[in-house]
Amino acid sequence: MGWRTLRGLLGRPADTATLTVTEVDALLGEVAATSGSGSTSRRSELLSGLLSRATSREQDFLLRLLTGELRQGALEGVMIEAIASATDVPGDLVRRAVMLSGGLATTAAAAAAGGQQALRAFRLELGRPVRPMLASPAESLDQAVDGVGEPIVEYKLDGARIQVHRDGDEVHVYTRTLREITQRATELADLVRGLPCTSVVLDGETLALTDDGRPRPFQETMARFGSTRQAQVKALLLRPYFFDCLHLDGADLLDAPLRSRREALRRVAGEHVIPGEIAPADAAAVLESSLDAGHEGVMVKDPDTPYAAGRRGRAWLKVKPSHTLDLVVLAAEWGHGRRTGWLSNLHLGARDPDGGEPIMVGKTFKGLTDELLAWQTRHFPTLERGSDDWTVHLRPELVVEIGLDGVQTSSRYPGGIALRFARVLRYRPDKEPSDVDTIDDVRSMLRG
Repeated sequence: MGWRTLRGLLGRPADTATLTVTEVDALLGEVAATSGSGSTSRRSELLSGLLSRATSREQDFLLRLLTGELRQGALEGVMIEAIASATDVPGDLVRRAVMLSGGLATTAAAAAAGGQQALRAFRLELGRPVRPMLASPAESLDQAVDGVGEPIVEYKLDGARIQVHRDGDEVHVYTRTLREITQRATELADLVRGLPCTSVVLDGETLALTDDGRPRPFQETMARFGSTRQAQVKALLLRPYFFDCLHLDGADLLDAPLRSRREALRRVAGEHVIPGEIAPADAAAVLESSLDAGHEGVMVKDPDTPYAAGRRGRAWLKVKPSHTLDLVVLAAEWGHGRRTGWLSNLHLGARDPDGGEPIMVGKTFKGLTDELLAWQTRHFPTLERGSDDWTVHLRPELVVEIGLDGVQTSSRYPGGIALRFARVLRYRPDKEPSDVDTIDDVRSMLRG
């Protein structure tokens, strides 16, 4: 049920509020369960009846709820603290349970029903993906290695994050958003099925390579995950590079230090371990080698830290030679001159860590090819939440990677800063709006 379909179901609002939460929940449950022949018509009938009984404010609420645009501030980090407060359990325990269960709702139900004991019962389960650990950006290589006794310095690849689970001959491959792609990455499943173990959970990256072994553009790797054309699947074989081992032959390794997990990784993954060194004599040489091979930069990791979902301070840091930010597209302006008729200049927003609306930090039309302009003009109206003569305002769902020379203070935008020489590098269909950089991340670049 898309936005335009739902808008078409809106009729005259009710004058008096009569709907209850329980009633609406039951009806939406019925809508979700409706399938098979005639299901589209039945879902429309159910929702039309619901909306006809809703007041104007209730219609607005339901429309935004159903299209994922409610934006009431319930970011995952906020919800984790809310669950901890409501059930009187430690926040770290809730955070770990979310990582292992894969979902906030499952964790909240367990905490409400069984408290700390129920949350401690969550274990790594083969075939159920674990929320991934993420890296924070570093201002420089020197800043990243400073304070880490014997850092692990690994290549930073421009690929797609994967997590692979194997239990005997059964193998599952997941993306960073925990979406299963096993049937579209069969060569990865076959490779892991042949590793010297009976059960394993591996974290890593995968990418398509050219004939001479250099990485293909990121978009070509991602095309594999969305492609249904067998010819394209065969043409773009994926090469995995694993950098962590979370389970091996019956032993869960999440709480073990990275140093130990890395030893297990080398035993089981062999030549498929990502290039890197422990306490290299010259970290800059590893960075140069990665760049020469066509990759993005390096990761600097603390070898004494456990595996924990999300960004965990300085445990993992990413170093790139040029500044990049993942931001969300808030709007696009109609172009002028040669770009007349195309949606062009993008309004860019950073994530509010407190759960509010994204905070605008700049605009750019640089880096947009004719192909991207045409795609934006076709696709952006499907995300429209308002427009005027010059601008189409979008639901904040599209993540775009932006290259920039830095940031500067500015009163022009709400965040008090502006991007310098921003340019579009690529869209990131593998990332969610909750993955974009925060306004604090952007402000921290002022110090650099």
